[in-house]
Amino acid sequence: MKNRFLLILTFISITIQAQVFGELTGYVKDEMGTPLFGASVYLENTQIGITTNEDGFFILKGIEPDSYNLTASYLGFQPQTKFNIIVKSKGNQQYNFFLTVASEKLQEIVITNRKISRPKETPLSTQTLSANEIATYPGGNNDVVNVAQSLPGVSPSVGGFRNDLIIRGGAPNETVYYLDGMEIPNINHFSTQGSSGGPVGMLNVAFIDDVTLSSSSFGAQYDNPLSGVLQFKQRKGNNRKFNGNFRLGASETALTLEGPLFKNNAKESKTSFIVSARRSYLKFLFELIGLPIRPDYWDYQYKIAHKVDDYNEISVLGIGSVDDFSIEASKEYDEEQQATLEQVPIIEQQTNTMGVSWKRRFKDGSGFFQTTLSTNSLTNQFTRYQDNETKSNVYFSNNSKETETKFRFQYTKFLSNWKFSTGVNTQYSNYSNSTIDVGSNIDYNTKINFYKYGYFANTTTSFFDDKLDFSFGFRLDADTFTKNNSRSANFSPRMSLSYNLNEVWKLNASLGIYYKILPYTSLGFRDASNNLINKDADYTQSIHYVVGIERILGPASSITFEGFYKKYDKYPISVLDGISLANKGAGFEVLGNEEIETIGKGRTFGTELLYQQKLTNNFYGIFSYTFFYSEFTGFQTSKYVPSVWDSRHLISFTGGYKLKKNWELSSRFRFSGKTPYVPINKEETLNSYPNIVLDYSRLGELKLKTFNQLDVRIDKKWNLKKYAIDLYIEFQNLLTHNAPQPPEYGLERNDKGEQVTPKNLVEIKTDNGKLIPSIGFVIDF
Repeated sequence: MKNRFLLILTFISITIQAQVFGELTGYVKDEMGTPLFGASVYLENTQIGITTNEDGFFILKGIEPDSYNLTASYLGFQPQTKFNIIVKSKGNQQYNFFLTVASEKLQEIVITNRKISRPKETPLSTQTLSANEIATYPGGNNDVVNVAQSLPGVSPSVGGFRNDLIIRGGAPNETVYYLDGMEIPNINHFSTQGSSGGPVGMLNVAFIDDVTLSSSSFGAQYDNPLSGVLQFKQRKGNNRKFNGNFRLGASETALTLEGPLFKNNAKESKTSFIVSARRSYLKFLFELIGLPIRPDYWDYQYKIAHKVDDYNEISVLGIGSVDDFSIEASKEYDEEQQATLEQVPIIEQQTNTMGVSWKRRFKDGSGFFQTTLSTNSLTNQFTRYQDNETKSNVYFSNNSKETETKFRFQYTKFLSNWKFSTGVNTQYSNYSNSTIDVGSNIDYNTKINFYKYGYFANTTTSFFDDKLDFSFGFRLDADTFTKNNSRSANFSPRMSLSYNLNEVWKLNASLGIYYKILPYTSLGFRDASNNLINKDADYTQSIHYVVGIERILGPASSITFEGFYKKYDKYPISVLDGISLANKGAGFEVLGNEEIETIGKGRTFGTELLYQQKLTNNFYGIFSYTFFYSEFTGFQTSKYVPSVWDSRHLISFTGGYKLKKNWELSSRFRFSGKTPYVPINKEETLNSYPNIVLDYSRLGELKLKTFNQLDVRIDKKWNLKKYAIDLYIEFQNLLTHNAPQPPEYGLERNDKGEQVTPKNLVEIKTDNGKLIPSIGFVIDF
């Protein structure tokens, strides 16, 4: 009894603390980066506010820890609001504003109705999430890419456990990724080479300022997107004092440190850093619960920012990973685990991306330029064995390395009401691969290297008292390798229009042509005569037509309705399987390592309804419904066949409610309609087991059941003098719905796990409809 009483007293002494306060810092600047002296910065629905100093810097002190909306305004500029700012006693990030010039006639409208805004270049199909929204996303497990799967028009991966971004019926490899303007080819652990998805994302949410997904109307500076551009904007490290962040989640632990460098006695340093390391403990967790797979990974991330003077900034940033996917037999026989043990690949991967960026602002305040030099590499050892336990009898092996060195220059100039951007990008690629595919009688070694280069330009302006926004841009892309593209550039124009009908209604439209070069796995493939048979391949083309209407419901809420049509041409088709590669890339495989012909066509089209409300009256949420078709042609026919992403219906809702005393309740619900899948060829699979052979000729005959999943998260935050603690509990798949996936097969065995004679293939019963509870915490210090 005495011990229990002491525990209660200890608990009370910890939770009942003297009142503590937090502070917020940041800068207010214009689009060029010029500091705005005297700008107003305030927390909505409070008396807390301040004006910026001559450097555009502000600091708000004495803030009671809670959730707020932070607004910055300046005469002649459009006000800007950052929603759902979580103020803590420790670990608050810096919030920077870049305001755009506003027409005096529209200034009143902007203040009252236009807090949710989109760039003029991309007025459609664009969504942005803040770091706070990502960090508290239910079911997201602090995984930035996993969170992006809940955005409008994005289909869940088959089985719901991978980070493939399948946007409006397009393939997983049709999206490109940029980190602070630097392209990142691989953003997932155990990524699918030739595609982009994987089970776990690499980016640390502690680095993120915001994330923007564009599913159409891409800026001219981005090369290779067909369905989406995912942009990650990183924050700078604290240049005034040292901070730290420790996170323990459902699958990993992470440590992040940040602070000033070379500060001496100054209030703030010109140089800051932020660095992190993450370690997965899934290997130990799966061993504890008796699963045969052993995924193990590390990743690291860093950014160093240095202010040379008032007009020049240099940043050094990088991200990398070390992945090891192995297996170990379970002590007790289980047919599902036995099939997994026999069929999964053994994967060893290493990735690294690093770069340096220089941004110079013109002294007359008329613009800026940014130069980025970066390099990235992927080393992938992907092996399938007849016997995984002994690692013997290889029937498929892919040992490859791809490296890229990129240079990007962008010049931006503002002249009166016009904004001009132009630039160039060059890339040197080096790819080597050694492949053995016993089933397809393939055995080759290859090494290729070439240059890829592009030029882009864009102009943006407004007419009719800023009622009509207009943007036009284009790209020219070519390379020194592919026969059909080395002598002539691919010209890809794009245009967008946005018209304000009145204070609350807005019409949007965009048209664009986009090109993507084939993956290295296809470009470097050689036939039995050692010929590069895919060298004459064309770039894949995608034409987007999008129209939409937007209704402003209030300062923090809006509803949009869009119609879209994507038309594909010169899509790569597998000669062996006779199917478009658009139907591949969302599994543990090597995409495109085969003979292909760029003769395929495709189309995805549909409508999308989106309602969004930023934090208002303690509630925030986003709801979307997408109805679409996704169809592609095959090798020997021009007939359109539904793709494996053709679920027709997508529903997504994510929202949260802020309760008193720093409690928060949030939920995420996702629904996907019945999706076609490719059944296995049982006879050929039995002859080549454990190699699973799919029967692509039957695509469209069978469909998976509908997918739906409800995740719920509860957060409780404590703010102490030296620490801020966030404890959260998640309940994934609260409705215990079985995630749809194609039937799995294994060899028939008796109760002891012994293979029966003659061997026979049987369907494996699976049960993935379980409630998955987890607990985690974040400590800021």
